[in-house]
Amino acid sequence: MVKRKKIGVSTQRQVQALDITDKVAKVVSDSKISNGIVTIFTRHTTTGLFINERESGLIQDIETVLAQIVPARSGYLHDRVDDNAASHIQAILLATSITIPVEDGRLLLGTWQSIFLAERDGPRNRTVVVTVIGE
Repeated sequence: MVKRKKIGVSTQRQVQALDITDKVAKVVSDSKISNGIVTIFTRHTTTGLFINERESGLIQDIETVLAQIVPARSGYLHDRVDDNAASHIQAILLATSITIPVEDGRLLLGTWQSIFLAERDGPRNRTVVVTVIGE
């Protein structure tokens, strides 16, 4: 069986990591699929997904490192079009989709793991596609 739902995520800042674990868990629960996998996909070229610990210092560190690796306004050719080349390049360092096992109708995440949407060019309204596959 396959169940799919699009969830809306509104970002408030240009650069922001939003915990979407509860939204994804609700889609999994509502799907009534007991065992299988869930795939989370972002439809935007200036966002990414990652799984990590939800600790404010760590989230700030991740944001800082992405900005250090790919600094804004560094003479990128795409900046002549939208002035957001760094956002696109930072997003490719992240995933556009992630897959998580589902067991007994729940996400099989580790104790400290959370699912994040990483906004690189906000604030914006974003769409994340959640697909649950299983039995």
